[in-house]
Amino acid sequence: MKNIFIILCVMSISIACSQQEKEDPSIKENNDYLKKGGWKLVWEDDFNRDNIFATGIWSKIWRCDKADWCKTMSQDPSLFEIKNGNLILLGKPSTDPAKDKSKYITGGVSTKDKKYFEKGRLEIRCKLEATQGAWPAIWMVPDAPWPTGGEIDIVERLNYEPFVHHTVHSTYTQAGKKDPTKRTPKSTATAPINPDDYNIYAVELDTDELRFYVNGKQTFSYARVPGKENEGQFPFARPYMLRIDMQLGGSWVGEVKPFTKPVRMYVDWVRFYQK
Repeated sequence: MKNIFIILCVMSISIACSQQEKEDPSIKENNDYLKKGGWKLVWEDDFNRDNIFATGIWSKIWRCDKADWCKTMSQDPSLFEIKNGNLILLGKPSTDPAKDKSKYITGGVSTKDKKYFEKGRLEIRCKLEATQGAWPAIWMVPDAPWPTGGEIDIVERLNYEPFVHHTVHSTYTQAGKKDPTKRTPKSTATAPINPDDYNIYAVELDTDELRFYVNGKQTFSYARVPGKENEGQFPFARPYMLRIDMQLGGSWVGEVKPFTKPVRMYVDWVRFYQK
């Protein structure tokens, strides 16, 4: 009976994938890459349920005061939705100053203390709405101090940009801000996207290299440099948690232009593959 159930699940996923491929060519391109590379799905969350947090994998991100990215984070339930198999994270003006003094509030989720990723390919299919001051992000950090433990920014979109930013942070890249000898290899890049539609973003976590992809096409890579171990050049061969969050405002993205309609991130699925 268990084997029959597994077979039926695989068949249903295959049928759904075939239908999606017809509707979105980028899915077919991505699936072709996975098949060619021999990647096997080992975990996924497709958000086909009523409660975001029912699986025990995700937790809400709390607000902090020291970093731009978390200054508007809120636990407000209205910022977290599941509809049509999508996790939806919102950013919007705060309408209750007595409850929250922040001018804007945003929702974010994390797998901290619950699920970590190492040596594999992590994919996220999502659509990122835009407004002036919007800064949606999909990124990874370890249980280690920053920047010693590293940070992997799979996706950051600023305002209405028709592209996303890939970035890695470490002790080495931070030192590169003052020391030109530590600016190689390049630690950031941009990649064009379908700005008004879903895109598949991925990072491959290898012991000696990080490879970034959009819709099945490689857009950036960052490799280990031999002899730089003591300089913290490549701290990325370790388990990382995943964060997905809508952010509003900050020194990089700029000020938020006043708006009334919430801005949203639609996350169709998160998948992890290994060989």
